[in-house]
Amino acid sequence: MFAHSAFTVAILAIVASCGVYAQEPNCARNYTVSLGDTCDGISAKTNTSTYQLATVNADKIDAACDNLAVGEPLCLGIIGQDCDVVHVVASGDSCDAIATSAGTTDAILLANNPNVNSECSNIYPGEVLCTATELVYTSSSS
Repeated sequence: MFAHSAFTVAILAIVASCGVYAQEPNCARNYTVSLGDTCDGISAKTNTSTYQLATVNADKIDAACDNLAVGEPLCLGIIGQDCDVVHVVASGDSCDAIATSAGTTDAILLANNPNVNSECSNIYPGEVLCTATELVYTSSSS
C-alpha cells in the first residue's frame, strides 16, 4: 500500500514545506472511516488521489496508513485545491498512458502527484492519481 520508503520521504517533505493539514473549516469534502477501509480504497471510492488523502490528513494518518480508526473523520481535499478527477493505477500502467487517457500532460500529471518520481517508476496498482488537466496544488498551500 504505502510501503515505498521514497513515498514516505516525499510525503514528509511535502507536508513540512507546505504545512497542509486536515482543517475541517477548509475541507472541500469529508469522509468517515469505516471498518475495513484502506487509504487506497478510500481514495478510489471518493475520487481523491492517494497523495491528497495522505497529505491533507498527515496529522491523522501515518506514512504506512496503518492507523485508520473506525469513525475517524478525514478531510478529502482543501477548498480551492481539491482534485476529484482521478485514475486508479492498474498493473502495467505508465504515466504516459495515464496522462494521454486523461487528456492531460505528463508534466501536469507529475505536478499534481508529487509523490510520483520523474521516471514514474514508483506507481503501484491500486494507487490513485490526480488526473486533472490543470494544476490543482500550489506551493503556497495552507
